[in-house]
Amino acid sequence: MSVSSAVLDYARERYAARGVDLDAAVAAMDAFPVSIHCWQGDDVSGFESDGGELGGGLAVTGNYPGRARNADELRSDLEAALRVIPGQHRLNLHAIYAETGTKPVGRDRLSAEHFSRWIDWACSQRIGLDFNPSYFAHPLAASGMTLAHADTSVRRFWIDHGIVCRRIAAAMGAATGTPCITNVWVPDGMKDTPVDRKGPRERLADSLDAIFAETLDPAHQLDAVECKLFGIGAESYTVGSHEFYLGYAASRGKLLCLDTGHFHPTEVVSDKLSAVLQWIPEVLLHVSRGVRWDSDHVVTLSDELRAIACELVRGGYGERVHIGLDFFDATIHRVAAWAIGVRATQKALLAALLEPITELRNAESTGDYTARLALLEDHKTLPLGVAWDHYCELKGVPRDGDWLVEVQRYEHEVTSQRD
Repeated sequence: MSVSSAVLDYARERYAARGVDLDAAVAAMDAFPVSIHCWQGDDVSGFESDGGELGGGLAVTGNYPGRARNADELRSDLEAALRVIPGQHRLNLHAIYAETGTKPVGRDRLSAEHFSRWIDWACSQRIGLDFNPSYFAHPLAASGMTLAHADTSVRRFWIDHGIVCRRIAAAMGAATGTPCITNVWVPDGMKDTPVDRKGPRERLADSLDAIFAETLDPAHQLDAVECKLFGIGAESYTVGSHEFYLGYAASRGKLLCLDTGHFHPTEVVSDKLSAVLQWIPEVLLHVSRGVRWDSDHVVTLSDELRAIACELVRGGYGERVHIGLDFFDATIHRVAAWAIGVRATQKALLAALLEPITELRNAESTGDYTARLALLEDHKTLPLGVAWDHYCELKGVPRDGDWLVEVQRYEHEVTSQRD
């Protein structure tokens, strides 16, 4: 069933009354691709045969049947998700998803050939790629330190891993025709209060400088660094804190990755965007949903997600903020989790694009805060759902109420057949 012309005309009129062009807002959605994270599909398992425990403060809960067991299954699941997600998007890969055949390859010796099938697949799907070194689930990460490790040889291994990952990302960007963002996150920290906070941060800065020493074409590859408040096993001290990486990104001209689950529950990323973008060139935004702490729940259409989207649109940051997802939930069907998370993010963006920004700015600039608040509240009940259904139809994907049927069919025919 499609949106009737009468219903769509009604929605257009409601928005037009506030000075908003519904069709222009829907068309603007194409400027906001979302980088879909591969690790939701297999519970951050990856394809290494010699990897260690997940560790690094990461934990996946649940045992819903049908997890992808290899790259072909994971790609099939991603295709199933893309069929119910409107628009053209990207894929975010971790280094542990390399396909090395029967011969294990050390993370410090990975190359683009180990991701050739991913690159070919991305080109066939006409999507861009993003990439992440994997500083976890490895014997040399078991101590809780990687790039900040006191042992030079351990630190050298992880530096080399970062160097080869940047080269892999550059090859991905060259092949797909769109810059690949290499995002560096390390779990380095301590469970209890350290005596020396300075030393690990000096080592981390030196390690990052060594990784980024090679100049790569920004048309193919961009660098990002990701901060975190704390994690399991690093409750008292995180080497790569927000302040550390904000200073590093600003001083080195790197992207700053802001993960919506990596801050104290009373902090909001929506308030940080306009502040950090005064000083750094671009932001990588990892959209997650922390519940009391960094628990990486599936993204939903929350007030904070809508606030983040509004900041992106109001500030004109579309070309400076790159959106990716970062959550893992094994308690529900994994393809459905992707669909829910991406569609929620897109709904927030569409709501922001439909905001009566001219009226709102006029009210604020004249000090009419009563009108500002009233307009913001009235906007919440305007027919966003009609505009969203229209967008889905234009992109040839199921609208709300229909997409889950497609995922359930895929589950019955494909994922439920896996042992």
